[in-house]
Amino acid sequence: MSNAADLAKFGSGISGGILQVQYTQFDTTSIISCGSNTDTEISSLAVNITPVSTNSIIKIEAMVNGEWADAASIYNSVWFFYRDSTKLSASAASSRNVGILMHSSRSYTSADASSTPESAVYSYFDTPSTTSQVTYKVGVNQSLGSAVNWYLNRCVADADIADQERGMSLICVTEIQG
Repeated sequence: MSNAADLAKFGSGISGGILQVQYTQFDTTSIISCGSNTDTEISSLAVNITPVSTNSIIKIEAMVNGEWADAASIYNSVWFFYRDSTKLSASAASSRNVGILMHSSRSYTSADASSTPESAVYSYFDTPSTTSQVTYKVGVNQSLGSAVNWYLNRCVADADIADQERGMSLICVTEIQG
């Protein structure tokens, strides 16, 4: 089979079959300024997919590595996805900050707060009901009261020594036959 349309036409024929997978892996470092209570797009973590059926389900997965400049952002942040410009998250809940994942994971003590990265790993099932190209992006919102930087794929200090790691991040979408 040469493309996703062929798979949809001749694929498993049953609900739940995988029609296509698209992904972006990003291994460059960058600094993203996240305003307080502001939905922020991480544009380097975006992927396009053109669904072959309006009945398809799109599974979106992300692994985002990095570190907050202020350790309090770890538990005062939410991670979510965008479908084009639409935020995909929990339903609005008064003045609460809503997302899919309610914090990034932390694996260090406060004494090591600028040299041990954090991560956000989460997924979501979307039903875009279209056969037009869709762009999915990673989004984050932190609520500390002032702007805080997210250091993507690196720790805050980022000194050229072995215990100041660098990593990579990714976003992946899988089209599932509905």
